[in-house]
Amino acid sequence: MWNGKLKAVTFSYDDGVLQDKRLIEIFNKYGLKATFNLNSELFDNGPKKTRWKVQPHEVRNVYEGHEVAVHTLTHPRLTELDDDEIIRQVEQDRKNLEELVGYSITGMAYPCGGVNNDDRVAGIIRDHTPIRYARTITSTYSFDLQDNLYRFNPTVYHIELDKLFELGEEFLNSSPDKPQLFYIWGHSYEFDELDESQTGERWKKFEELCRMISGHKDIFYGTNRQVLL
Repeated sequence: MWNGKLKAVTFSYDDGVLQDKRLIEIFNKYGLKATFNLNSELFDNGPKKTRWKVQPHEVRNVYEGHEVAVHTLTHPRLTELDDDEIIRQVEQDRKNLEELVGYSITGMAYPCGGVNNDDRVAGIIRDHTPIRYARTITSTYSFDLQDNLYRFNPTVYHIELDKLFELGEEFLNSSPDKPQLFYIWGHSYEFDELDESQTGERWKKFEELCRMISGHKDIFYGTNRQVLL
């Protein structure tokens, strides 16, 4: 239960791209909270303008009021690495990001698509780092809480717009007798990369979703850390 409420909403966004700034403006406008998962050795901008990065000196100000969390140093598939490299990728990213934001970091999101986590990797992170939760990319389409915080599955991927709104309506109309969490994840660059022919329609639809789920007295709005820990 969150501040006496049985329903909570949280968002999780990966890779630390410039579109996060626009996304945070939307979240702040509607009183929503999110966690942003960053790779501290990938701040250099690459060839794709849609994936240009927030720079280290900006991190504290850009993500103020939200949560910064681990996404590993270089975005490898952790299931293919040995134990020591998994620890290094997670721990050094945590330490680097803590220097930028000025607070302790206890969360992360697994990098890469496909099978990007397993029990071995989760156990290593649990036993050898201060990380206390780690998000997968496996949608549950459910609001039920889960026991395993080191392989925590989100409710829905934000590019599934029809499902996103369907679940949003279901969540708003529910009157649960146990804690329920609406957990949305994605990458903010996808609003631009998947929307080239629609001139911002995805941004508009997502803001509509944010407007729809915000401001309800029976819902707690928090970062991943606030709702999971």
